[in-house]
Amino acid sequence: MAKTDSTGSTWRYRWAHRQNVRRVSTYRGAEAAWRRRDDELRRLRALAADFEGSVAAGAGLPLELAADEVVLWALPAAQLVEVRHTSVLPAPDLTVAPRTGPLRPRRPDGVRVTDAGMAVITSRRLVLLGGRGRRDWAYGRMTGLAHDPAAPVTLIQVLDRRRTSGLLLPTDAAPDFRFKLTLAFADAIEQRAAVLTQLDELIAEHAQLKPFRPAVATPGQARLSSFVPGGRRSIAVASAIALLVPAALIESDPSDPTGGAEVAAAATPAPTASAAPALIGPTLALRTPPPKPAKSPRPSPSASQGDPRCGAPENPLGYDFCGGTRIRKPAAEVCDWFDCVPQFWAGRGYLVQCRDGSVSLAGGRSSACTEHDGVRRTITK
Repeated sequence: MAKTDSTGSTWRYRWAHRQNVRRVSTYRGAEAAWRRRDDELRRLRALAADFEGSVAAGAGLPLELAADEVVLWALPAAQLVEVRHTSVLPAPDLTVAPRTGPLRPRRPDGVRVTDAGMAVITSRRLVLLGGRGRRDWAYGRMTGLAHDPAAPVTLIQVLDRRRTSGLLLPTDAAPDFRFKLTLAFADAIEQRAAVLTQLDELIAEHAQLKPFRPAVATPGQARLSSFVPGGRRSIAVASAIALLVPAALIESDPSDPTGGAEVAAAATPAPTASAAPALIGPTLALRTPPPKPAKSPRPSPSASQGDPRCGAPENPLGYDFCGGTRIRKPAAEVCDWFDCVPQFWAGRGYLVQCRDGSVSLAGGRSSACTEHDGVRRTITK
């Protein structure tokens, strides 16, 4: 009898060990990504609550402040940019947009740099102290504000200036600059509380997305398909070949043993009463084989009995490809029955199958299955 101890001496124990290692690795990656986002949201919440300026912060700056104006933040490295073609920007709002990806240090098309200097955010305006002069954008006169999602560029439109201008910032400082500019604008219109409420909602929503620790796989859960190299895919391919080869042989219809051609055969006429007792010699006659009866096509197994899962692997979770309710919170053991992509639990969407057969939890997002040939179909229940 085979020894089955915790050293992994049987294939079932080795399977359970591999499954647990993969589950823990996926969980830790997802938890690390979740915690980074949670820390960032809480940092922004604390910054929004304590963001204040002072008159002393503007000491030494070549900038005259109004009686009730204070300096909130200053950034030494900034460039003044102008748009060559006139465009209409969206109205300034208080949306705290989450970071969708790293910004690229590039300048968008149609935007040219005209000056460089220090960007200063005050309680009443945004100012660029450049080498060629000073450029002001008063909050009360702003009609348009847009942050480029791919480049560290912020464009602004004001009432008293025809051409759209803005700032090109260092990539690492652009997110904080945009957030602090939003806070300064919110203070100017007395809506700081709206920003705090929005951050609280983002934190609460993010808390619901915290990944769960996966269940421990046991040797008793190992399936025979795990013992085969390639797993369920190899078994599926072998089963398809086993069904197709006999069908191909039946449809090929082997030829008749006689060759299906006209055959020369010796024919002796039947004797009659007046016929001579013997013939001089045999006569040759051409015999054509009778036509074969047409075969009725055999119904294929897939046509005679439907697939309840529409091609999905057998699983006790009720997941299939037939179309139904999208799965946004899959069961913890989903990776036991489907081939999950690396960092599966870091996904933020619904279950989809990639074109290479793997399964991702990033359905509905542009990053879904980007490294697995794209999205093939949605997994439903």
